[in-house]
Amino acid sequence: MSELSDKELSARLTALTRDMILIRSTVTRPEERARCFQFLRIQLESLEGVVIREFEKNGYGSMLAMPRGIDSPEVLFCGHLDVIDHPRLPQYESHVEDGRIYGPGAGDMKGANAIMLEVFRDLQKRFPGISVGLAITSDEEQGGESGLQFLVEEIGLRCKQAIIPDGGSLNDLTIEEKGILHLRVKSQGHAAHAARPWLATNALEQLMVGIQRVKAYFDEMKPADYDAEEGPSDHWFPTCAITELCTDNETPNRIPAEAEAVLDVRFPPVDNQHADLKSPPATWPATADSMRRQIAKLLGESLQLETIIQAEPTHLAPDPLFKQTTETVTGEPVNFVKACGGSDSRFLREHGIAVNLSRPVVGNLHGKDEWIDIASMVTYYRICEQYFLEKLGSS
Repeated sequence: MSELSDKELSARLTALTRDMILIRSTVTRPEERARCFQFLRIQLESLEGVVIREFEKNGYGSMLAMPRGIDSPEVLFCGHLDVIDHPRLPQYESHVEDGRIYGPGAGDMKGANAIMLEVFRDLQKRFPGISVGLAITSDEEQGGESGLQFLVEEIGLRCKQAIIPDGGSLNDLTIEEKGILHLRVKSQGHAAHAARPWLATNALEQLMVGIQRVKAYFDEMKPADYDAEEGPSDHWFPTCAITELCTDNETPNRIPAEAEAVLDVRFPPVDNQHADLKSPPATWPATADSMRRQIAKLLGESLQLETIIQAEPTHLAPDPLFKQTTETVTGEPVNFVKACGGSDSRFLREHGIAVNLSRPVVGNLHGKDEWIDIASMVTYYRICEQYFLEKLGSS
């Protein structure tokens, strides 16, 4: 086991996490993403026998750290340093309160990055050349195509198993993730004075009518016990959320000629049966392509549809040893869970690489008061450490 006590480890992980939170590594700040990579490199470059490689695709950086001579490690840590933008926050900062680190990106996923960094660094010091790798990207919040997908498809990154601390919880191991569609819907009309609406084709109203047809379709796939305030008892059904609705019109008495919206669609595989659904899974679109075609049909020919992100539902196939190790370290049973959200796991699963997806206890993800529980960070560190020692025979 690590020479650090739980108290020392807690202090170390807290400091690393808070240092990273200060770096505003968002999509709009490429220089801050680069600074975060520099911070990580400084933590790693003193390790003898570890090769650090950095890449860039479409302006997004990524980093691989591997023992010299190993390109496809037995186990690969994967994380991302990008966080979402909070435009109204003047600066990104953190504080510790009631055993939690609060700050933008604390739970998604700079706290987890601190854990991976420390585990990787400690193992490489104690067992030089141990077959453990580390991959950090900077575009997961944008879909991951220029990060982990690039590393897998173009650089040829491979491993036997992966650990991605970006979903689930300490004793919740994710086994399935919904598919994802991010769609941009565009409406073209004809502008006119708002006092004479019969002379115009209102692009905004045209857009809203099409979106209402889509929303009504998804409403039919909600479970019978769905409560608008409390939500469903089971989330495993397709959903559609409108995340952007805009027009360039800035004049209150002008009917806009152009408008657009963004839809965020999540959908499970169709082989899950639920008796409480209004619409049975057999009637759901089976793939991202079929889901997109159905939405295009509902929107109608007058609206244009552009795909931003597209991903199929993913089965993660976690390692039974990781489940067993989690139960041993925590003293609690592990629950297999299904996730509404997605992760970079899908890029590895496309090549048959099993993914262990769990993480420390976190909350208020993507909120300004996002947090991560410090004691659970230490526990997750111990889970990963013990898993590596048993998996790779270095105990």
